[in-house]
Amino acid sequence: MAKSEKPKPKRRSPLWARLCAILGCVLMVLSGGALITSQALVARYAGAVKTENLFEPPAEGEKKEPVSDIKGPVNILLVGIDPRDENSAPLSDSIIVVHIPEGLRQAYLFSIPRDLRVEIPPFAKTGFQGANDRVNAAMSYGSRLGNGKYDAAQGFALLAKTIAKLTGIKKFDAGAIINFNGFKEIVDAMGGVTMTIDQNVKSEHLKPNGKPRDRRPECADHSCEHPYVGPQAEYKKGTYHLEGWQALDYVRQRYGLPRVDYDRQRHQQQFIKAMAEQALSKDVVTNPIKLDQVLRAAGDALVFDGNGHTVVDWGLALRNLRSDDMTLVKLPAGAANGGGTYIGEALEPAADDFFASLRDGTVASFLVDNPSFLQKL
Repeated sequence: MAKSEKPKPKRRSPLWARLCAILGCVLMVLSGGALITSQALVARYAGAVKTENLFEPPAEGEKKEPVSDIKGPVNILLVGIDPRDENSAPLSDSIIVVHIPEGLRQAYLFSIPRDLRVEIPPFAKTGFQGANDRVNAAMSYGSRLGNGKYDAAQGFALLAKTIAKLTGIKKFDAGAIINFNGFKEIVDAMGGVTMTIDQNVKSEHLKPNGKPRDRRPECADHSCEHPYVGPQAEYKKGTYHLEGWQALDYVRQRYGLPRVDYDRQRHQQQFIKAMAEQALSKDVVTNPIKLDQVLRAAGDALVFDGNGHTVVDWGLALRNLRSDDMTLVKLPAGAANGGGTYIGEALEPAADDFFASLRDGTVASFLVDNPSFLQKL
C-alpha cells in the first residue's frame, strides 16, 4: 500500500454517478456541472454493457406490464459474484437492494447477508421444488441448465423471487449481475483508488505481492475452511491509495473480522463510494484516454436488465440525486441455530417493519424513529 494520506474533504458527487459506478456506468460523468450528452458517446458506452433478461417472465396467461417512465418508487437488485465459468454454479457473494422513493430524490441501499436463512421458492425452469436454505444458494438452484452447465442470468431470476418474498417487494424495476473482478479493472484504469480502511485486515487469499497464497495439499478438494498457508497481504487502519488488486482483495475478506460478513458488507459499501469518488475526480474526467478506459472497463463488469430501459435511461432518470441523498441501511441480524448448530443468519423482527416502510413509502420516517438501522461508515 502507498503511504498513508490525510483524508480529503468530501465532495458532493451526484448519486446517479455513484449508482452508475455500481452498475458499471456507461454514462458520462459531470464536468464543470454540465452533463455530457453526446449521442455518439452515449451509444458507444451503452453498447459496452451486456444486457440479458434477468427476471422471470410473466406466467402463462398473466398480462405483461407495459414499460413506463422511470418515476419512482423503484427498486433495483444488484448481485455481486466472483467470476465462474459455465461449469461452476454461481453464488451471490454480495446482494444489495437500492430503493428510490417517488420523486427520485432519495435513495436507500441495504445489503442482504449472504448466509441469511430464507425460504427459496420453487423454480419451474430447473425443477427446483423450493427449500429453506441460505440466500446465496438461490442463484445456484436457479442457474442449473443440466449436464453440469450453469447460467448466472437464469439464477438471478430465482434470487430475485427469493428477495421479493423476503422483503415483500412486488417486483424489481432493474437488476444487475456485477463481476467483482471487473471492478479491479475499473480501479486499475483509474490509476488506483484512495480508500479509508476502518479496521486491520489480513488477506485469506493473497500474498503481500498480490500473488495467490499456497494451498495446503490436504485441502485440494476445497473441504477446508482455511486452506491457505504462507505470508498474507495486510491492510492497516488509515487512508491509502490502493491498486485494483488490493482494493478488491480487501473488500472480499471476512474471516478474522469481528462481525465477519457484516464487516465485509460495510467495506464493500465503502469501496463503492471511494471508487465513484475517484471516477469523478479531475484525474479521470479531464483525461479522455483514462475516461475511455474506465467506462469501457465498467461496461465489462456487469450484465444489466432495465426492464425495458437502458442504462442510459436509468442514469438520466437519476441525474438529480446527490451523494448526500444516499442513505446506507444495515439490517439487524444474528446467528441462527438449528439443534444447537449454527445454520446461518436470521433477521430480527424489526427488519420486517423496515420492509413494510419500503412498501408503504414511509422509509424516511422509519429511519428517523429507528436510527440503529443507519450504517455508520
